[in-house]
Amino acid sequence: MREDFRDWRHVFKLDPDKTISDEHLELLCNSGTDAIMVGGSSGVTFDNTIDLLSRVRRYAVPCVSEISNLEAVVPGFDLYFIPVVLNSRQGQWITGRHREALKQFGKMLPWESLVPEGYVVLNPDSTVARLTHADAVLGRQDVIACANLTEKLFRLPVCYIEYSGTFGDMDLVRQVRDNLEETQLFYGGGINSADRARQALDAADTIIVGNVIYEDIEQALSTLVHR
Repeated sequence: MREDFRDWRHVFKLDPDKTISDEHLELLCNSGTDAIMVGGSSGVTFDNTIDLLSRVRRYAVPCVSEISNLEAVVPGFDLYFIPVVLNSRQGQWITGRHREALKQFGKMLPWESLVPEGYVVLNPDSTVARLTHADAVLGRQDVIACANLTEKLFRLPVCYIEYSGTFGDMDLVRQVRDNLEETQLFYGGGINSADRARQALDAADTIIVGNVIYEDIEQALSTLVHR
C-alpha cells in the first residue's frame, strides 16, 4: 500500500469538520476516485475523524489521513500523509509539531504507512495559510526552490502545491512537475469543474478535489475525467 499513491490521478478530500450526507458519501466512494483523503485545517478532532473513517470504511476505496494536528491521529487508515509546510514562517509547521508527535506516538507509529509531503501553500487568504503563517506570495523561482527542497534535499516522496479554495497558476504547476524526477506532484485548489480537472491533470500527477464536494456534488463528480 505504501507506494500505491504513485498511481493515483484523482483524490477526493473530505473535511471531518464539515457535514456530508450518506447519499453523497456513497456517490464519492463508488465514483472511481483513486482514494478518499480525510483532513482539514480547523475543527478536526479525534471524534469527527474516526466517525468519518468508519463511514468511508463501508466501501472498498482506499482511505488515507492527512494529519494537521495531534488530535486527528486515528488508527485504521491505509496511509498517513504528513505535511511539512516548507514556506511556513514558523518552525512548528516544519519540524516542531512532528517532533511532538514522535514524542507521543513514536513507539506506536506504523512507519511503513507514513508519507511525508513537502507542502507549499500559495493562497495567502486561505485558512491553511493563516494557520501555518505561510509566506504564500512566492515568485516562480521560490516555488521551484521549494520543489527542489522537497525532492533533492529532503527526498520526500510527495510535493503538494496547495492553492486552497482558488484555482492556481497551471503553468507554474506544470513547471514544478517538469522539474521533479521522482517526487509525486499533488495539486489542490479550486478544482470545481471537469474543465479545471483536465487542466490540473495536465499540469500535475495527482489532483485533490475538496471544497466543491460541499458546494455542488454533481460538479465534484464531474472532476473524474481521468477514467
